[in-house]
Amino acid sequence: MNDIDTEADDSPTLGEDLRDLAAEAKALALAELAYQKSRAAYAAGEAKGIAALAVVALVFVFFAVMALVVGLVIALGPLLTAWGAMAAVTLALLAIAALCGLSIKARMARIGRVLGDDARTALGDVA
Repeated sequence: MNDIDTEADDSPTLGEDLRDLAAEAKALALAELAYQKSRAAYAAGEAKGIAALAVVALVFVFFAVMALVVGLVIALGPLLTAWGAMAAVTLALLAIAALCGLSIKARMARIGRVLGDDARTALGDVA
């Protein structure tokens, strides 16, 4: 019988178990927070490098397009005269820009319809 009494005295109480559990949960939460902070710092550092490379790539794409435009004007010069080639290339670029603008307008309208439907649904104004 004495063995049972000593075993009962050695085991922690419910309150001690709960304190230990709370301490472990706090330690786990702090470790997770530190881990997520280090991940965010790594991602931010990499994002800066990615953004810099994207800017450099866009600059080179811009210069490549300019070279293409100049090349088209020079190539079309003998066929359409210098002024005709310049006008043809300019009009083609404006047509491409207009098509992009119309596509932007259609996409914005579609976004407005989708978001407008979501807003009406959220407010309970469904027909």
